[in-house]
Order: sequence, then structure tokens, then C-alpha cells
Amino acid sequence: MWEHWQGGKETYAVDREAGDKVAEILPEMLQAVLHHRAFLDRAVRYLAADAGIGQFLDVGVGLPTLDNTHEIAQRVTPDARVVYIDDDALVLSHARALLPSRPEGVCEVVDADARDVHIVLREAARTLDFARPVGLLLLDVLNYIVDDAEARGTVKGLVAALAPGSHVVIAHPTAELDGDRVHQAMRAVMEMGGAPVTARTLQQIEGFFEGLELLDPGVVSCSHWRPEPWPRPRAPVLQLCGVARKT
Repeated sequence: MWEHWQGGKETYAVDREAGDKVAEILPEMLQAVLHHRAFLDRAVRYLAADAGIGQFLDVGVGLPTLDNTHEIAQRVTPDARVVYIDDDALVLSHARALLPSRPEGVCEVVDADARDVHIVLREAARTLDFARPVGLLLLDVLNYIVDDAEARGTVKGLVAALAPGSHVVIAHPTAELDGDRVHQAMRAVMEMGGAPVTARTLQQIEGFFEGLELLDPGVVSCSHWRPEPWPRPRAPVLQLCGVARKT
């Protein structure tokens, strides 16, 4: 659906049908997707250029789309190492074909469920050095762990393995704007066979950063995290995000 909303071609009829249903109920989702991708770009560039992060763990990557994490990071740091995690067979097949390593850097794709923290860390450690800072990306994945305690436990387990100086990047849908229609759109996707999904409040999303140093401007709309001129307008969108540092 995300690829369809962005005008991409790596979609199937069922993706387009579900995406169009969501857009019919919640047209604001189209702006939210643009700002979500723009946040990914700004956050990864910040980690690579300003925070000196040279290795990334992107959990719940989904189907490859425009400007993926390794492409952004390796434009700044050509030898950056990136590990993608997903457990969908279709995603894995596409990712392995469409996310190749650069000669200077590394890009690996791992079959694992985000909730199986020990497996994620074990497999990622084949490529990443967890004794050094890592950029952990959890973008639009915690919303698919609908149990709040399990979602918090997943984050805590992953963060516990990170070295000081590591950064955690989270983006998550919220129902604090247009709440009824957000829930209606999520129900529609689930009724069409989509995975269970949930929206969370600002307070709940801030809770994922517990014990970390939350960077300015805190947990905000994806359109408000250190914005640049594109995309416009900069009204709040249905995705909240934040970046934090492990001290």
C-alpha cells in the first residue's frame, strides 16, 4: 500500500485495492506517507552525517520502495553497513533482488520477526558490530505489534543490545488527528486480510523512548521533525516520530 500511495510500481492488485480503500476513508494518509518517507531521509542523513553512525538495523522494512535506508546512508558514508529485518516471504524475495550491496558498503536482508529479539540480534550480528553505535530504525512496524506490553518489550530488548552512542528512530501512526476515520481505515484493511494494526497516542509513543535521550524536537508529527522545504504543506500528519540517543 505504501508503494502504491507513493506512485510506485512494486504493487499487486490487492495492495492497490486496499490502498485505495484507505485513501477513500482517510485521504490525509497520502500526505502522511510523503512526510513519513521524508522523515526517514532526514533521520538517516542526520545519523550518518552528524551522529557518525556507520551501521543501521532497519526492522520491519516492508517492500523496497524509493530511497531505502542503505541508499540514503551510503550516499553519506559509502561503507555504511545496513541490515534489513522482515518475516514476509514476498518482502524478502523482493528485498534480496532490489536491495543490493554497494562495492564499498554492505546491505543484508534477514528473515526474522521483530518480536523474536534474540533472533534479530543474532542474525544482525553477522554483519553489524554491536560493540559500536548502531542506528536502530523502527518505522511503521510497532503498530503491527498490537499488544502494548509486547511492543514495549520488543523495543527494550533491542535497545538493551545497543552500544552507547547508538540512536533509535521510531515512526508510528496515531489517531490523535481524525481518530474515528483512522480506526475505520485500519479496520477496513484488516477486513480485507491485512495484518492486525493499531494506532497509539503521543504518550504511548513517547514511552518507547524511555531511558533514552530524546533529541529535539521530541516526538512530533513526521512533518515537524527538523523539516526541510519539501514536502509541503507542513500541517500535522497522522504519523508521529522521534529520534533518541542511548547515553
